[in-house]
Amino acid sequence: MNVLFAASEAVPLVKTGGLADVAGALPKALRSKVGADVRVILPKYDTIPAEMAEQFETIATFNVRLGWRDQYCGLLKAEIDGIVYYLIDNEFYFKRGVLYGYGDDAERFVFFCFAVMESLYHMDFRPAIIHCHDWQTGLIPFLLKTRYKHDPACRDIASVYTIHNLRYQGVFGRELLKDLLGSGDELFGSEGIDFYGAGNCMMGGLRYADKLTTVSPTYAEEIKTEAYGEKLEGLLRYRSEDLVGIVNGIDTELFDPMNDPAVEVPYRGSLPRKRKNKLALQRELGLKESETTPLIGIVSRLVDQKGLDLIEAVLEQILKEDVQLVVLGSGDWHFEQMFRRAEQKKPGQVTTWFGFNDGLARRIYAGSDMYLMPSQFEPCGLSQLLALRYRSVPIVRETGGLKDTVKAYNEFTGEGNGFSFTNYNAHDLLYTIRRALQFYRDEEVWQRIVANGAKDDISWTRSAKAYMSLYSAIAPNRKESHPWPVIS
Repeated sequence: MNVLFAASEAVPLVKTGGLADVAGALPKALRSKVGADVRVILPKYDTIPAEMAEQFETIATFNVRLGWRDQYCGLLKAEIDGIVYYLIDNEFYFKRGVLYGYGDDAERFVFFCFAVMESLYHMDFRPAIIHCHDWQTGLIPFLLKTRYKHDPACRDIASVYTIHNLRYQGVFGRELLKDLLGSGDELFGSEGIDFYGAGNCMMGGLRYADKLTTVSPTYAEEIKTEAYGEKLEGLLRYRSEDLVGIVNGIDTELFDPMNDPAVEVPYRGSLPRKRKNKLALQRELGLKESETTPLIGIVSRLVDQKGLDLIEAVLEQILKEDVQLVVLGSGDWHFEQMFRRAEQKKPGQVTTWFGFNDGLARRIYAGSDMYLMPSQFEPCGLSQLLALRYRSVPIVRETGGLKDTVKAYNEFTGEGNGFSFTNYNAHDLLYTIRRALQFYRDEEVWQRIVANGAKDDISWTRSAKAYMSLYSAIAPNRKESHPWPVIS
């Protein structure tokens, strides 16, 4: 099975969020666990580390037609950590300093989608499946079924489209997308990408991919409702037979508390050894050193999606408990100020680091007793999986992937790997934190909860098998379930 991943970021080359972790780790798992030949194509950003960028060689150069524009494109190739990566080179679009947030992001990623299609003529690899990720690649399934439908190089290729976060859809003006795609009003017909008078790049994937996936079974159900569907719930219900939720995993070799250079004391399931890392973290960040004081970690974007308004409502009561709080992240100024004020009021109890620091993030997972993630919505979430890997007990709201991966501790059966609450309510959050603190004081019970989490398979193995089953269902003898309009 030959599979080409198309993504706007992938570790180890470039990362801004969880998409990069998936696009980097899942190909490795598919290759090692189920024997698929999976390669990854992404833009050649100038933020790719020089030592990796220097490994790439140019295998082709060609022009990409983008409306009236005729743009240069280079196709580069290298093998890194056993995976073949291709880079789409155009310095005008991708030599920018950061990945997203520019006024011409529509043009940049429409170019990328066309460049991926054109690269199929030039690479030494013929995929059976193109697996596309998020809005930046949403037009690739659309192009496969329209512009390139009868092209010999493309007509037998199936596509899978993965929604990592439905909130970010790539919505741009109609006239702009008509211009970039060289299309007329038919682009916005009943089978097009019209979205309340604008154009929606994600809809290209949602309408035209052979199969749709999202990153947890619960989120797959949630996005078919008005509350979570971001105005696309009707289309997702229409395609529900083609939509499947597959929980993400993590790279358990990359994230291993026994072999993590960022962690001071290697450990596996030993709480005494883990708590030596808590003491080291407390020293590093200026907290009062105490093995017995429970430490809660947060590593997160500081935005409303992450449930920070719930924390704000009860933060004063939380800090009246015998507990410490470590926060790493950046985002909305309001929430950054909330944690700054808490740190000023409670020095030695609260500490913050605004920005991102991978080594510190790992030390927080290793040094914290509990990990707080009360999200408003969470397609999958990787942080709670990392917390479980580093034996930090998650406290979460039951939504999306959090509900699928964290099971509330049941004191009567001894089952459960964390603590959770259902309603988006600040006092439910406070009650759940207090419940976790109560059980923390019982060493035997706490060890049981940690051990329960250690039993879970949070690697990519199970997910890779699920994806391979999905690929196999659409790659051989593929039949189209309904006609696709030809956009010329």
